[in-house]
Amino acid sequence: MEYDIIIIGAGPAGLSAGLYASRSKLNTLVLEKAVVGGQINTTLEVENYPGSENNTTGPELVEKMKEQCLNFGANIVLENVTKIEKKNNLFLVTTNKNTYTSKSCILATGSHSRELGIPGEKEFKGMGVSYCATCDGFFYTNKEIAVVGGGDTALKEAIYLTKFAKKVSIIHRRDEFRANRSLVDRAKNNAKIEFILSSEAININGKDMVESITIKEKKTNKTYDLKVDGVFMFIGFIPNTNEFKDLLSLDEKGYVNTNNSLESKTDGLFVAGDVRHKNLRQVITAASDGAICAVQAEEYINDNFSE
Repeated sequence: MEYDIIIIGAGPAGLSAGLYASRSKLNTLVLEKAVVGGQINTTLEVENYPGSENNTTGPELVEKMKEQCLNFGANIVLENVTKIEKKNNLFLVTTNKNTYTSKSCILATGSHSRELGIPGEKEFKGMGVSYCATCDGFFYTNKEIAVVGGGDTALKEAIYLTKFAKKVSIIHRRDEFRANRSLVDRAKNNAKIEFILSSEAININGKDMVESITIKEKKTNKTYDLKVDGVFMFIGFIPNTNEFKDLLSLDEKGYVNTNNSLESKTDGLFVAGDVRHKNLRQVITAASDGAICAVQAEEYINDNFSE
């Protein structure tokens, strides 16, 4: 099965690329290993995407993106890509079910939540340890929970969790937050939120479920147990590049380095969204990346495959 463009990943970046590519009458395949939409499916409100209004949810926004993509003729298939190769100027894309070829390829595989790596984290995953407030917040109605992290995501999700929990303790290793000032102010003005600063979570405790989290004060080295019913981890993300790293140039954190055309070190392989080295990772920048990649991929095809 041969395509003009194969897009790996169906989040906002991949769907935007699929829309632009298929609208240009390119035979386009979008491959997604899990759920169309990616991380945006766990976002309750999308208030900073132009045109979103009336408390637009992540799933609602991504459904519109998907419909546009399909209406222009893109194919969206749920298969897990395990390998990408370039042979005879074509890309060979292997999934868990099929093998496809294409003239150009766009990598939009996104990232996944980073684990803290402390004792009890893996043992209680799904039993009090979570990485998704939208997915699991409801289960902590009228309970006390801890949020670990100090960036935009940590504060945004902590504020969201106050809709359910009676108390949310934010544990942050620094004295000040690196999050957006408006989010910090909203958190400080929320009566349900308590701040535990200059402190680290070092252990998650319990029997069948989470019962407490051990906290170490960095200035005094004092440790104590904070009674909680759940722990939410928001300490960053890891780019999904491992399977394709031979074709890519990666920075020290594993994000893909690209040129101004968002092309990787492999000619014809473009990179969009959260998997790419960039300063801002938002839905709007992912969608922008996808559009740029599709346009640049079309130019690459015209330059290399014209009759």
